[in-house]
Amino acid sequence: MTTVDVTPARVEDEILALYRAHLSKGRATVAELFGSHMEVSSSGAWLRTSDGERFLNCGGYGVFIAGARHPIVMDAVQRQLAVHPIATRILLEPTVARAAQALASVLPTGLERIHFALSGAEAVETGLKLARAHGRTHLVSTWGGYHGKTLGALSVTGKEVYQKPFQPLLPQVTHIRFGDADALEEALAAHPGQSCVILEPVQGEGGVIVPPDGYLKQAERLCREYDSFLILDEVQTGLGRLGAWWGADHAGVTPDVLLIGKALGGGVMPVSAAVASRRVFAPFDKDPYIHTATFSGAPVLMAAVQGAIQAIKEERLVSRAAELGWRLLPELRRIAEDNCPDLVVEVRGQGLLIGVEMAEPGLAGELLIELFNHGIVGNHSMIGSATVRFTPPAILTDDDVEYLLDGFQRATRDLVKHQVRMPGNGS
Repeated sequence: MTTVDVTPARVEDEILALYRAHLSKGRATVAELFGSHMEVSSSGAWLRTSDGERFLNCGGYGVFIAGARHPIVMDAVQRQLAVHPIATRILLEPTVARAAQALASVLPTGLERIHFALSGAEAVETGLKLARAHGRTHLVSTWGGYHGKTLGALSVTGKEVYQKPFQPLLPQVTHIRFGDADALEEALAAHPGQSCVILEPVQGEGGVIVPPDGYLKQAERLCREYDSFLILDEVQTGLGRLGAWWGADHAGVTPDVLLIGKALGGGVMPVSAAVASRRVFAPFDKDPYIHTATFSGAPVLMAAVQGAIQAIKEERLVSRAAELGWRLLPELRRIAEDNCPDLVVEVRGQGLLIGVEMAEPGLAGELLIELFNHGIVGNHSMIGSATVRFTPPAILTDDDVEYLLDGFQRATRDLVKHQVRMPGNGS
C-alpha cells in the first residue's frame, strides 16, 4: 500500500506553495527566513508550531495583552457562539449594549458614545468621518505615525513608501514632526477652526517613539485654542499596554475621539471601536444609517469585548503591565549595552510596548531571526524599520520573564558573533 508523506516539512512546503499561489509571494519569502515554521496552537504567552516547537509570544502587534485564548474570553465567546453569533441588525441585540457598557466603564471621563468596528483602520475612518461631520476638513498627522492602510487612514499614515502607489489620497493633509509642539501650533494656526489632529500617545509602528513629557497635554491645549479636533489613536497603546488603561490617562488629556483596537477582542476576536462624547457623536446619533457596517457589534465579537474587559479588570493586567515594563525595560537596555553597544542605538518604551532600535534596518531583521532561534517571537516596525518591538502579554510569569531576558541575552550575543564572521569584518 502506498503511504503519503505527511511530515512537517512536507506540510510546510505545501503551505508555502499555497501562499505563493493565492496569498503573497513576499510573505512566503519572509517565512522562509524564519525557517518556514507554521504556528498551529497558542495558549497564554506561548505558541506552538507544527513541528512541536514552543515560542514565547512577545509579538502580535499589541493584540495579546491578556495572552492567547484567555479562559474568560474563550468562555464568553463559546457561549455566544452556541446561541447567536451574528445578528440581523434590525432588532435590538443585548450583547452589543452590554459590551458598550463594559467598555464605557473604563473609558476616560466624558467619552461615553461608542461605534464598534473590526479593524483599527475602520476605527480611524470613523474618527476622520466624525471630524468631517464637524467641519474639520484639514488633517494634521505626524511623520512616523501609523493609522492603517485604507485610503483615509493611509492619508494620515506618515510613511511615503506606503502612500505613493495609491496617490492621490485625501487632500489637505499636513504631516509634522512627532513631539514638536511648535510645528503643531504652526499647522493649526494656518487653518483655525478647520483642522483635525490625529496622534498616537506612543508611535508603535514608528519604532516605539515616546514623545517629550507634556507633549500630548500641549497638543490638547493647542487644539482647543485653535478650535481644532483631536483624535487619539490608541489602537495599539490602549487597554493597559502602556501600564495605564489609556495613554490619554498617562497624559491627562481627553480627546474628541479615542480609537481602540487590537486587544479589545481579548486576543480571540477582531474588534475595534471609536469612542467620543455625546456632542462629538451627535452626527451619528442624528441618522443611525449614516455610518454603518454589516458586522459592527456582531454578538460573538461583543462577547469577546465583555470577556476582554473582565479579564483585564479581574487579573489587574493594567498594573501588571506597568510592573513588567519597569522590570523588563532596564534589563533589556543593560543586556544590549553589555553585548552589542555598537549595534543598538537605543532601548526605549513604556509599559509593555518596548522598542530596540538597531543601527540599521538589516540588523533589526537579523535580531528578529536570532530571537526566533532562541524561542522568542518579536515584531518588526513597519515605519521605524530599524526597530524591533516587544509587545508581550501582561500575564507573563517570573519564569517567562527570565526566559525572555535569557533569550535576548543569547540572541544579542549571537548577533555579534554573526557580524564578526561576516566577510570584511576581520574574520
